Amino acid sequence: MLANGKALVLLCGLLLVAAPAHAFSVGDSWDWQLTEPVDLNRQVSVLDLHPDLVTPDDLAALQQKGVRTICYVSIGTLEAGSKDYKAFPEDVVGKTYEDWPDERFLDIRRLDVLLPIMKSRFEACKNEGFDAIEPDNMDVHDNDSGFPITADDVVAYVARLAAIAHSLDLGIGQKNVPDLTADLIDHMDFLIAESCFQDRWCADVGAYVRDGKPVFDAEYTDRPIDFSEACEVAAQENIAMILKDRDLTAPVETCP
Repeated sequence: MLANGKALVLLCGLLLVAAPAHAFSVGDSWDWQLTEPVDLNRQVSVLDLHPDLVTPDDLAALQQKGVRTICYVSIGTLEAGSKDYKAFPEDVVGKTYEDWPDERFLDIRRLDVLLPIMKSRFEACKNEGFDAIEPDNMDVHDNDSGFPITADDVVAYVARLAAIAHSLDLGIGQKNVPDLTADLIDHMDFLIAESCFQDRWCADVGAYVRDGKPVFDAEYTDRPIDFSEACEVAAQENIAMILKDRDLTAPVETCP
């Protein structure tokens, strides 16, 4: 009995170590800024930022104020200005992303190539002082990427990325892809949505809230929206919703 008790204590300790140190909670407020100049003087619980726009000192100051930070990383496309652009072999780089002509899709089936690169990116976020990862462009299976990517390929890739993030004591969130929620929720710590009100899928990711994990949603000013109605839906679904311009500059409107 004593040996079993010791094993149970050891197991509990290992589980505690494996959990991300910087938990995110339903009800956390947020802002999202990926284009300079950034404004870090925000009364929010969470800031999602591009790592090139902030310094370790910036992040340390936010941490002192109790603000947790999320590091933007594109895991499904290669951006023309990426510092590690040359690390990507040409055969894993596909078609240009129609909405973002400076980005090309990646063959996410090539785990042998992409996982080490993404691990290095996650480590850079960790070293800069971020608490979590926003893995953008998960929806390769829904785009004309130049590769026969399936939903199963996305799940396999993202699950491995989640394991890498957690091994670095970083949180990680699902980005859009509401169709994959059932497959990804156990790997993820939160969800970041774009236009879930405008596209009518906020309720489709309600499992996150029911599981005690927050949904952070941004609606966009370049599309028609009744933001007061959107905020009513956000309150019903317990979603943290903001209104932003498409380039995710500093201006923001929040729900009352």
